[in-house]
Amino acid sequence: MENEINILYEDNHLLVVVKPENLLTQGDATGDPDLLSQVRGYVEEKYQKPGKAYIGLVHRMDRPVGGLLVFARTSKAAERLSKQVREHELCREYVCVCEGKTEPRFRLVNYLKKDESKNIVTVVPDHLFREGKLAILNGMTVAVKNGRSLCAIRLETGRAHQIRAQMSHAGHPLVGDHRYGNGQGSEQIALYGMRLSFEHPTTHQKMTFLAPVPEGAQWEGFAGDLEGLLRKWPMT
Repeated sequence: MENEINILYEDNHLLVVVKPENLLTQGDATGDPDLLSQVRGYVEEKYQKPGKAYIGLVHRMDRPVGGLLVFARTSKAAERLSKQVREHELCREYVCVCEGKTEPRFRLVNYLKKDESKNIVTVVPDHLFREGKLAILNGMTVAVKNGRSLCAIRLETGRAHQIRAQMSHAGHPLVGDHRYGNGQGSEQIALYGMRLSFEHPTTHQKMTFLAPVPEGAQWEGFAGDLEGLLRKWPMT
């Protein structure tokens, strides 16, 4: 079990894990494998836990998307990390490749409405804002090549499908996005949770993690730019 999970950090209170692409964060009606169950199994096996180990789900990531997630190992840690999420103190930053040339810096503010039956999110007109939930992201263009932009994205809110829906609505759908863009066949979405920062729930130390550079055809042409992000994240 240990070798199947890419754990960047672990202590008695939390684990920081790199979620693989196309893996559920949490189990659903499909019964497909999910990361939460894998992390729980890892903890139970490593520490010989009698019974079911507590693993708190602090935030989620869309199934096709890979990147950094933090899980709590105690209810107190889960409560304190969840509070950071609610108060926008847990900082989630992504990289994406989208169609077209984006502005050097941009901020998208929309109201999103989710159709639970179809599992799709739409941007509602501003005058109907009460029907949706406020969604805010800040973006920075890292590189533009062959009509596509590599962007660093910082979320201020954590809505379902937020980056995908907002970038598509802005005219820059993500490469490989089957739901909100023109992704086809087995093409993989170019969205990855690359940076995560938060305050440790017990020591109160500021913690920042960077995931390994994503690989795959969807990132083609941007390998050097992604490596540069590991050396100096542009949005700090």
